[in-house]
Amino acid sequence: VQLQESGGGSVQAGGSLRVSCTASGFSFVNSDMGWYRQGPGNECELVSTISTDGNTYYADSVKGRFTISRDNAKNTVYLQVNSLKPEDTAVYYCAADWAGGLWVGPPRCWGQGTQVTVSS
Repeated sequence: VQLQESGGGSVQAGGSLRVSCTASGFSFVNSDMGWYRQGPGNECELVSTISTDGNTYYADSVKGRFTISRDNAKNTVYLQVNSLKPEDTAVYYCAADWAGGLWVGPPRCWGQGTQVTVSS
């Protein structure tokens, strides 16, 4: 199983980025996908998820600003992050749930991730 995050960067408050995660080694089309993040001094938290049929979840802190999407043909999940705030500064990690129940378990900030830094 491989999950390769990309697309992070440094932006000013109010800016936007699109982070991506390309998956391999498992059935992407049959897996729910999601994003976690961990900011400096903060615990890992679940940010957003998208199910195999497109149902989405957003943490209250990002609702209305972030949009998750997926492209099954490219085995890729995206997180469009708009109206960024300094508190969005974090390493963003993607995750795959093919067995069910991942999102209700302990948060998983695993792997390389992609850094998003928002300056005020």
